[in-house]
Parts: sequence; C-alpha cells; structure tokens
Amino acid sequence: MRILFCTDTFLPEVNGVTTVLAQMREGLARRGHQVRIAAPRYPTPATDESGVWRLGAVACPAYPQVRLSWPWGRGLGTHFDQFSPELVHVVTEGPLGVFGRHYAQRRGLPLVSSFHTDFPRYAVRYLGPLAAAPTWAWLRRFHQAAVLTQTPSDVTRNELLVHGIPGAVVWGRSVDATWFRPDRRSEGRRVGLGAAGRALVLHVGRLAVEKDVDTLVASFTEAHRRLGEQAVFCVAGDGPRGPQVRAALPFARHVGFLDRTTLADLYADADVFVFPSPTETCGLVALEALASGIPVIGANAGGIPESLREGLTGYLIGPGDAEAFAARIEELVRDGDQRRAMGEAARGFAVGRDWARELDALDETYRRVRWTTTAAAAPSACPTTTSVT
Repeated sequence: MRILFCTDTFLPEVNGVTTVLAQMREGLARRGHQVRIAAPRYPTPATDESGVWRLGAVACPAYPQVRLSWPWGRGLGTHFDQFSPELVHVVTEGPLGVFGRHYAQRRGLPLVSSFHTDFPRYAVRYLGPLAAAPTWAWLRRFHQAAVLTQTPSDVTRNELLVHGIPGAVVWGRSVDATWFRPDRRSEGRRVGLGAAGRALVLHVGRLAVEKDVDTLVASFTEAHRRLGEQAVFCVAGDGPRGPQVRAALPFARHVGFLDRTTLADLYADADVFVFPSPTETCGLVALEALASGIPVIGANAGGIPESLREGLTGYLIGPGDAEAFAARIEELVRDGDQRRAMGEAARGFAVGRDWARELDALDETYRRVRWTTTAAAAPSACPTTTSVT
C-alpha cells in the first residue's frame, strides 16, 4: 500500500511524535508498504531523508524548536498526486496536517489521524481555562473527518470519545527495548558525569510550561538539599523555559537535546528517572527509562499511569506535588536494593511493550481502513458492518 504521512514535526527534531513516526516508517517499509512523509525543513537535515518531502519552514517565534510550514500554493498536491497515495495519515493538527486532511477529502482517500499532544491542557496552561472549549471545538472538527484517530492511552481515548471524536482508538504506546536497555550502562561515563559511587537522578523532556518544569525545579532543589553529595542531578532537553531551569538548578548537569545513541546511554547510566509532566498522552520518555532498567517517579495524570506500576516499577505522584516527588527521589537514592529491584521490574514491563506487535496491528488496521473505505465508495458495494477497532 502507498501511505502518505503529513506531519508538522519530524526528525531531526526529537520528541515523542517524531520517535513514533520514525518507527512507523521503518516498520511499514519492512512490511512491504511504500511510505512518503511531508514534513518541515530544518536547518540541519536528518540522517535519513529517504521518502521525505521537505517544505520550507520558519521557526515559531515563541518556540524556535518548532518549525512552521505554509504548504498551500507550492505544488505540494502535485507531488502527492505523483505518489498516488492509497491512504493518508495526518500525524499533527498543524498546517501540514490540515493540508493532508484537505487533500484526502478532495481525493476521496481513506484518512487516519493521530492525537499525540494534549492541546486543550496546553491551551489552559498558556491562555487560561477559557481556552479549553475552543481548542476542543477545533480538534473535534479536525479529527471527525478521519475514519479513526489513534492515541496512545486509554484515558486519552476515552476523553476524545467524550468530546465528540467517535473514531478514537488506542495505538502507539510501545518502546524500542532493544535500543533502550540496561546493558548500555558504563561506569566510565558515570565517572565523567560525577556519579561515581553516587546515584544519578535524571529528567528528560521539553522544558516548557506544559511540562510543569516548576515542579521539576522544586523537587530537584528539595531532593538536593536532603541528599547533598549522595546524588547527582541531570536534565536532558531544552525549550522555552530552558534558561530559567538552568538558572534555578545550578547544581545539576544540563546536557540539552541529545541524539538517540547518547540519550540511550544516559538512561542506562542513570539510577532514577523523574517526570512530573501532567499533560502526557503517553509519556514515551518514561517508557524509555523503564526499558533502560531504572524506576520512574511520574505524575499521576494523563497516560503515565498506564506505563507505571505503583510500588513495582516506580511511583505515581499527584501533579504539582514537589514535596512528594522529592521524598520519593530521596527514598530511592538511599535504598539501593529497592531501586535495583524496581529497575529489574521496570525492564520486564517495558520488554512487553514491543513495537513489532503494534506495527503488525497498524498494518492490519490500514488494510482494513482501506478496504472498508473502498467498499463503501463502490456503487455496487453491499452494506457492511465491518468496524475498525
């Protein structure tokens, strides 16, 4: 099948959306599909540009890491026609996603969409409570055109259904446990991080308002006060709040955005992972940490509780409760036996979230969507009760 993806974010930008889409591209190609991706152009090209159409883009003024494209009037539809897609998947709700949605509708092609980003809660954090209703109205209009909308957690799927997006299904909550694994651990690298004989407490993520970096800063500050030289704190990632986080945590190691290899090594070198974001549909970085064999202390909100087993692979903390985050950090740093037992359980859980099964299900879903859409459009088609789940 010829499958067209339209996305407003892709490699070399590193985030949960781009990580999942890269897995989809590779997995679908292995299963015999032809894949093309329409994505923004970045100052630095990705290492693998095969099958990617790049559109000119500019940095978002408030968020330079985000690139904004204007796909209309540049002949992009002609490129799509030459590829002759049999199914269109819009990955994001930005300009390229909107163009892909319109293209599929004009050509009568089966349309699948994704809901990766909790925009309603983002809108509330940036603009206030009144922003939620219009944000939901836009998302409802956008996703109702799709045969189905994929999202990576049960809680998010249920919320989409409540808000009038009837095709919401759960897909995409997997991790590459062959890449993120505990045997990458290196005592030599740990020495370089200042963690020899000390616990390494790690956070990975975008440093932005919606990720609740205030709780991250407060919990790291309090845990550092309690633990002193027993722990080293490390922050990987950047974003609009990056300068404030670095200024507020002068005792921590700040390593910015990392390539996939370096990031996998850092997870394995760590001992505890802390992730206070309450706005995750999945929380892929938490799964990556679990696969690397380290316990996770995460917010009890969004999709995170579906990836953590309380007291077994980590701890769930009420959103914004910096004191409770700090207490659990202190507990796991001081109790090495408990930390290692949780790490082993974390690895065992993550191995069960294998990408191969998810990609097999995706392959089957695409074939079913294409078949049902084609059958429904055919004049002689008999009525069918086939549904996509």
